[in-house]
Amino acid sequence: MAACLVATPRSKQNILSVKQNINDNDIVFPESFDTNTHQMMTNWYLQNYAVLDADVESREPHVASDEVYIKRLAAMPTVIEMPYNQIVRKYIERYITRNRTLVEEMLGMSLYYMPIFEQALEKEGLPLELKYLPVVESALDPNAVSRVGAAGLWQFMVGTGKGLGLEINSLVDERRDPYRSSEMAARYLKNLYQIYNDWSLAIAAYNCGPGNVNKALHRNGGTGDFWEIYNYLPRETRGYVPAFIAANYVMTYYKQHNISPSLARKPLITDTVSVNRRIHFSQIAQVLNMPVEEIRVFNPQFRQDVIPGDNHPYMLVLPSQQVYSFIMSEDSITNFRNDLYAQRKVVEPGQLANADDYYLYEGDDVQEVQANEDEEASAQRSEQQEREQIAEVQQIEREAAKSPYKGSYRVDVDDHGKDKVVAKSSAKRNEQTTRNAKSDSQQWKSRNAQYVENATSNLKRESKETTYKKSKSSKSTSKTSRKKTTAKEKKPAQPTEVTVQKGESLTKIAEKTGVSVSDLKKANNIDDGNKIKAGEKIKIPTKDDKTTTTKKSSKSTKSATATKSNKSTKKSKSTTTKKKKSRKK
Repeated sequence: MAACLVATPRSKQNILSVKQNINDNDIVFPESFDTNTHQMMTNWYLQNYAVLDADVESREPHVASDEVYIKRLAAMPTVIEMPYNQIVRKYIERYITRNRTLVEEMLGMSLYYMPIFEQALEKEGLPLELKYLPVVESALDPNAVSRVGAAGLWQFMVGTGKGLGLEINSLVDERRDPYRSSEMAARYLKNLYQIYNDWSLAIAAYNCGPGNVNKALHRNGGTGDFWEIYNYLPRETRGYVPAFIAANYVMTYYKQHNISPSLARKPLITDTVSVNRRIHFSQIAQVLNMPVEEIRVFNPQFRQDVIPGDNHPYMLVLPSQQVYSFIMSEDSITNFRNDLYAQRKVVEPGQLANADDYYLYEGDDVQEVQANEDEEASAQRSEQQEREQIAEVQQIEREAAKSPYKGSYRVDVDDHGKDKVVAKSSAKRNEQTTRNAKSDSQQWKSRNAQYVENATSNLKRESKETTYKKSKSSKSTSKTSRKKTTAKEKKPAQPTEVTVQKGESLTKIAEKTGVSVSDLKKANNIDDGNKIKAGEKIKIPTKDDKTTTTKKSSKSTKSATATKSNKSTKKSKSTTTKKKKSRKK
């Protein structure tokens, strides 16, 4: 049976000794530390709503002593413990020396994002210092995408985001929505804390998954906090909690290190309006006379500058003065150059026309295509992996609801125990993440799960048609060699009929099959232009059919001509006879 390993009492001195004396000369900094500050400086919000210090790099960083860092961390008004050691010091010094410009830019973005984070955390009753997790995760860039496909301010993977209820498709990605992603991140952190009853472990599990944390606890004897299981965690996660502590420090004490505060260039008050029509950002920008970049800054979840409100209502964030203008001008906005903006360059779920409609978007989940695997098998495997990720999130919520054994940990210690569930599902996700990260150059972006069925059938159809065309082309080029082969070899039969797909016309079918539109009309008795319906069977005439039709047509023409000739001959004879009779009289 599975054993629930309860934390055994340890001396307070030993625990403090581990936290204070631990060191690591091979730490790995999170991806956010390498954010391109020059690119971030072009952010429309920073340019128009914040005032930054251009000379921040030339100022003395004022590196402090260990005693000063310890005193300042202890003075911060936090619920989560902020211990100090040499690992934390390395992260603090990285922020205040090499990443000074990044800190200043994050301070500028925090004017807008921190109130959103605080509201979400307050709603769930969580410590407000967790608002600095996105500093470590994404450097406060809502469009940040990690090497393994995590996206948004809180860096959710596709499966985790969908499991939490976020909408993710070609047009909308709520992982990038500051409001929705913050709500789901707060809920997820709350569930993790209810499992571990320790914030350092909950934060570590947010980064690497509860499976890895559980395995580290097991290897440490089933007990311990983050610092005690430090050496058993993945290398990337070891620096996650120290980076979180350093982010809290630098966002609080930046002035003490000669980093100027970011000031608001002008007041910003935003509001939301419900949109239940399909509207393009450019339509809003043109009618309301506002920069389209401003709309993008406040609404990063709309990936193609399109609000698909005809599907279901969406909330649009705008400066409050523009919200009233939008409400008064909604009809004008919707009708502005509607013929242009109604065109769909990106196909929505369920409307995938063919394989050429696949677009690769930064931030989509990455799917490895294995050798000897066709599109259908790859799609099925992708769908199965996504179901496993969603199941893991649901399992975490169920475990959190049970709130078992405060101060103890459920660890995978027995192959026959129930406690194996969380670790097993998390291990699967981490195994897949590692495999995806190692094969970046060979990866293929997978569409959303709801596309799979339509995409697979269309790909198979396109593949068959391409094979047929290639076969036909190769036979025409090798005509001479075929003459030397035996008479028993025959050409592959051309398809006798096709099923009309959605959006297809006789012209498209004619291009695919090499048969003229007029021949298709004759073979199917179509008189009314190119009108055909999806699902309808269209007969494809063969060369023999065309030849027969041509012969019949020529025969009927000759027959009609002969008949007319005979009639005219008879008429001329009767006329001649009448003339002779009249002469005789």
